[in-house]
Amino acid sequence: MVEKAHTAGLWPQLYEPLRGLGEKIADWFAPRSEASAVQDCYEISLEIPGVEADAIDVAVEDGHLTVKGEKRFEREEKGRTYFFSEREYGAFQRSFRLPLDAQADDITADFKNGVLTLKVPKAGPPKEKTQRIQIRSS
Repeated sequence: MVEKAHTAGLWPQLYEPLRGLGEKIADWFAPRSEASAVQDCYEISLEIPGVEADAIDVAVEDGHLTVKGEKRFEREEKGRTYFFSEREYGAFQRSFRLPLDAQADDITADFKNGVLTLKVPKAGPPKEKTQRIQIRSS
């Protein structure tokens, strides 16, 4: 029984170097992006060069906007010797938490020159917080 306790204490030590590895891998394959706001909307732009528009999926679920897709490997190797390749291929995904005033039903997406631009409209001005209640008298 003492040996089990000793072994159980060993597992966290073995896994510690791997902690967060999944997040680091996801960051490696996640497209570079930027987010900004103007008066009437939020704008998110993602760099996705070499990807066709039909290979990109944009969805909203539970207050999160998710962009995912795949950059397919297409290269002619016949009669060619490659010395190195720094190009990235494969599936990618990036998620963003939407602000509370975002209107998720009206998001637009435009794709031009390898940049996907998402516009998320903001809700209109907040309704007046104070509501007057009429008092009836008999």
